[in-house]
Amino acid sequence: MDGNDTTVGNVVSGADSAREVKSIQAKKGATFSVNLWEDRTRGEQWVPSYDQKSFVLMEDEFLRTTSNNAVDSGKRTFEFQALEEGEYRMEFSKRLAWKFTAEDRRVFVITVKK
Repeated sequence: MDGNDTTVGNVVSGADSAREVKSIQAKKGATFSVNLWEDRTRGEQWVPSYDQKSFVLMEDEFLRTTSNNAVDSGKRTFEFQALEEGEYRMEFSKRLAWKFTAEDRRVFVITVKK
């Protein structure tokens, strides 16, 4: 394994080396948030992929920014509750309704402790 690989539990992904992996520390039973910028004018939508036995999506909120034009963009906040201790990989794919592949992605390593 080189210094660019990401290790989460037993999962190693060299594909993550091209993109920054962000770390989040959480306590078991507590909630934590992930905030991402979204431009709905273009049809962007962030889609999370995570271990549903270890996390529960508590809230998914979009806060539109104020502007003088017809742009529908803002901050999307995902709030999760951590259910299990351990280290997990969570990926968010930026999807466009008219594209088959994700336009972008964000990777997070969530460390859950007591």
